[in-house]
Amino acid sequence: MRDEFFQSFIANMGEGRRCEVVPASTIDKYRTALPDALLGYWQKEGWCSYADGLFWLVDPSVYKDTLDSWLEGTELAAIDNYHVIARDAFGSLYAWGERYQRKITLLSLTGRIVALKNQLQKVNPEPDRAVGIFLGMSKPENFDFEDEQGKPLFQRALNKLGPVAANEMYAFEPALCIGGRADLEHLVKVDMDVHLMILDQLRR
Repeated sequence: MRDEFFQSFIANMGEGRRCEVVPASTIDKYRTALPDALLGYWQKEGWCSYADGLFWLVDPSVYKDTLDSWLEGTELAAIDNYHVIARDAFGSLYAWGERYQRKITLLSLTGRIVALKNQLQKVNPEPDRAVGIFLGMSKPENFDFEDEQGKPLFQRALNKLGPVAANEMYAFEPALCIGGRADLEHLVKVDMDVHLMILDQLRR
């Protein structure tokens, strides 16, 4: 039976698609690192895409090298060991710290990392509730990306380029950090791992 948080998540985001069963060995691997509630979602629901591929619950190991590269040289790297638990169609990564049980967000297209700095080194007393609230309060508009006119791009990107696969993302060419424009004309579908590494190098 789904808890109230995941019921709310499904009500907002729709049922999961392209689901992958999570091995028991992987759940055991993250038993002391990630909230029990999240591992329960993995076990019952799997790693899936939601809202036509706008949002995904994912295998942290797939994004480990990319996340470590983005965090290298930042104060966050010294604070905690973070694991990507979700991603969106525009290459944003949502990561969870195993020591303090706090979430950070890597906004790859704009080259920013978002975190509540005053909370990062305070142990979260209710990690299960925290991860439940993150998912339960999720809505499609939270993960969309706005163009230069402030209009959401996802549905238009979906219509033009088709859905992203597990290894793909929507991105701008040229990248925003080197003068690219945030509009549908310059939006393309790219290999996510490769493009995140490129964006990491461009922002430095």
